[in-house]
Amino acid sequence: MKREKEIARLLSMSVYEKKVKQQGYPIVAGVDEAGRGPLAGPVVAAACILPEDFFLPHLNDSKLLTPTLRKQLFSKMTKRCDIFYAIGIVDAEKIDEINILQATMQAMIQAINSLSIKPDYILFDGKQLPNIDIPHEGIVKGDSKSVSIAAASIIAKQTRDDLMLQYHKKYPQYGFDQHKGYGTKKHKDAIFLHGPANIHRKSFEPIKSYLALAQLDESIF
Repeated sequence: MKREKEIARLLSMSVYEKKVKQQGYPIVAGVDEAGRGPLAGPVVAAACILPEDFFLPHLNDSKLLTPTLRKQLFSKMTKRCDIFYAIGIVDAEKIDEINILQATMQAMIQAINSLSIKPDYILFDGKQLPNIDIPHEGIVKGDSKSVSIAAASIIAKQTRDDLMLQYHKKYPQYGFDQHKGYGTKKHKDAIFLHGPANIHRKSFEPIKSYLALAQLDESIF
């Protein structure tokens, strides 16, 4: 019974892909991002093209998965030669320069353009995708409604988590291994204790105010 329910759930998540293919677009890529909200680290996007009749139990929105299961699914997908995926990464410095929305769009474009196969159609999570010469469609909460977007969400999230674990080795005082750069109390306390690192987003609060106060103190004294 559990397997039947899982098959039915995954079939329901394949509706968008099947509809698009029936309209004459055989190669469909799902696109999603991870890391719009954190105070530190890059925003990461992934584009993913799945094979026909793809079935992978537990595939879902990366935010609904445990870290262990997400890592397992990431490993299974990235080892398959019939799954084509690519990554786009925009660092904190660029985020501060162009803002997080534009940085997210840039990461998505990077991922799409880096695919070894050009897709005929793009399905992406959300409402806004930058101008591209490929037909595309936004799906609100698409990472839980489309198999290809769900796959992209897992790849993007796990890639970013792995990057933040690498940053933790360089900056252990911030605890990136625990919160992955998100604004937890522990992370904010560490920022006020040690000051921001170069991977922190200086345009994000409370870092922006911290730096403004620090500059004010310097001018006074």
